[in-house]
Amino acid sequence: MTENDLTGVIIGCAMRVHTALGPGLLESAYEACLDYELQQSGLNVGKQIPLPLVYKDVQLECAYRLDLIVENKVIVEIKSVESLKPIHTIQLITYLKLANCKLGLLINFNVPRLKEGGIKRIANNL
Repeated sequence: MTENDLTGVIIGCAMRVHTALGPGLLESAYEACLDYELQQSGLNVGKQIPLPLVYKDVQLECAYRLDLIVENKVIVEIKSVESLKPIHTIQLITYLKLANCKLGLLINFNVPRLKEGGIKRIANNL
């Protein structure tokens, strides 16, 4: 499956989770439920994956954690905030670069309707 195909499946799963749970929960609840939905769809999902960061002679074994990575191709960053801010986009772009991935989804579950401002697709121009 291509990254674009995967994002369609991920968004469908996220919408099912949001429809069932609604807004107002912690990110960890949405993460666990989305992980479950994605696995039920037959996808390989990594959750809270630690990735190292190398800066000159310094190596940090766990510089950051990816919320979810689907099929080792698409990073999913989950939020439950009043509104997405530019720093959230920048964070995901940094994760994409460091993980050498082309595509990511920023999903904010704390919205009345997920389709209206809750999903942002971010591309990394490798």
